[in-house]
Amino acid sequence: MSEVVREDREIGHCTVLFGKDGGKYPEGNSLLVRGTDATLLIDPSLGVVPRVDTLPTIDHVVLSHCHEDHIAGASLFPDAKGHCHEADLIGWESFAGIMEIYGFDDPVISAGWETALREQFRYAERHDAEPYVDGAIWDLGGGVTVRAIHTPGHTRGHTALWVEPDRLLYLGDIDLSSFGPYYGDAWSDLEDFERSLKKVRTIEADHYATFHHIGVVDRPTFLERLDKFEAVIQRREDRLMEFLSEAPRSMNDIAEHRFVYRPGDPVAFADPVERRSMGQHIDRAVREGRVSEVEPGRFLANVV
Repeated sequence: MSEVVREDREIGHCTVLFGKDGGKYPEGNSLLVRGTDATLLIDPSLGVVPRVDTLPTIDHVVLSHCHEDHIAGASLFPDAKGHCHEADLIGWESFAGIMEIYGFDDPVISAGWETALREQFRYAERHDAEPYVDGAIWDLGGGVTVRAIHTPGHTRGHTALWVEPDRLLYLGDIDLSSFGPYYGDAWSDLEDFERSLKKVRTIEADHYATFHHIGVVDRPTFLERLDKFEAVIQRREDRLMEFLSEAPRSMNDIAEHRFVYRPGDPVAFADPVERRSMGQHIDRAVREGRVSEVEPGRFLANVV
């Protein structure tokens, strides 16, 4: 199947730099923002690599969060100031730090991921990266500003970015995809993600841009897609509760059954992602009295 590359899209002072196949992983859609005094690039993806000679001078590289696909082109801009939310900064400062964010405890998976980070995603440590916090503003001149809106859950530091005067909200990996929210890393948090989804829903923008798949949508389309994106969480939980109502289940049973990925999907790290993702659902259900740990490590849904 041939690769599809969308034409870059200009929105006021912004340019959406589309990755192959609409930014389908491992690609992504980066955002270039130009002011009169400075130029800022958000989430330099693999798609930036073949464009590097056509881009203007980049003064700031800003990460919405520290994951492999969002950092893949960052090393191309060593003279730009690097910025990452303080909660994720460790992942750009050191290789050990980004591996801590993922939290793989299987040495085989870790070794394969380390190779992918270095060879496929061009990972390079950035010891001089500067931390930012919620509400940080980059003034690019001419009335063009970019403001950080902390939206944790996907990672601890995941951040949406608001661009004025274009009224564009860059959503990062709140990507509105049919896959749904990803909260399977050691530094992911389901309930933070749910709160962040409610937060972005209240932000009235003219344009919403995602790092993967969707690209750019208007507010009615954003709300429609956000509803579907958020509903994936409940569908996973409903399927989990049905599974736990049949018999006591271990985390091995749950991981093998697959609630995040489809059974048979060739994803090397599927098991730890399933454990972390669905483990958060189980923890909440236990707290709420909907699930009981009937014996050590085995869970059963309570019949109402």
